[in-house]
Amino acid sequence: MEHIKQNFSIKDLEHLSGVKAHTIRIWEKRYDILDPERTDTNIRTYNGKNLQKLLNIAFLNSHGYKISRISRMDESEIKNLVNRISASSSEENRAKNSFKLAMMNFDDRLFQRTYNQLRENRNFREIFNDVFLPLLDEIGLLWQTDTIKPIHEHYIVELIKQKIYLNIAEIKSETLNKEDDKLYVLFLPYNEIHDVGILYLNYEILNSGKNAIYLGPSLPLENIDYLMEIHKNLIFVSYLTISPVNTNIHDFISSFQDKICQEKMHEFYLFGQRTREIDSSKLPGNIKVQKSISSFTNTL
Repeated sequence: MEHIKQNFSIKDLEHLSGVKAHTIRIWEKRYDILDPERTDTNIRTYNGKNLQKLLNIAFLNSHGYKISRISRMDESEIKNLVNRISASSSEENRAKNSFKLAMMNFDDRLFQRTYNQLRENRNFREIFNDVFLPLLDEIGLLWQTDTIKPIHEHYIVELIKQKIYLNIAEIKSETLNKEDDKLYVLFLPYNEIHDVGILYLNYEILNSGKNAIYLGPSLPLENIDYLMEIHKNLIFVSYLTISPVNTNIHDFISSFQDKICQEKMHEFYLFGQRTREIDSSKLPGNIKVQKSISSFTNTL
């Protein structure tokens, strides 16, 4: 398929595997571990099979296996050895490599198979924090270095969001705290569309037995009036990655106070990269900046 990336540069391999390009060249020359093709201008190009083999070799090398030993193994031996390493950290690295391959090849089946294997021994919280979050950090770097394109990032992010939605649905089908009239209201401000973080927050709040709803991305503050006509005991939560665009964070907070807190000072929890711009000494008492999801969920 034309939209699937079939060939990789040595820089791509470096970014995806964590092995320096210089080291890859040495391994090729001394141990003949990869079989790249060359362009008319004598530039190395690598196919998906080369990438998968290098990821497995890098995995073994990071766990103490010398490249000289690995180079004497055939591909089936390498794969079998990778599968036999069962320590927790090994499982995480192996899963991240599988998810990367799934992303590069738009392979739903590989993503699902890897996820199902993780679920055999881990709960969703562990998978998200130990595998998905580090994976998303690495993907962000891959995108910045032009190793992957936005389509790759969008694809894997949507698959992760599907798993969050699935786990939210399972919680809602099992239990809702009808006795607690407090309602956590999660939303993203206008022009904010990065919703993985707030979706996971929704999962954690529900998983703690609290009542919560997510109103979606890019929500104008004025629209919250309709909710406030029905529910009175509201606690607000938002995640600021790029938004509010062209607006000072303190202006956004002032707008929240003016539009939402005229009758009652509702608690407002703020997460995300742009909260670093906030001067906590100038915040009203109901505005609470959170450094991490885990520190917040520990208080629920």
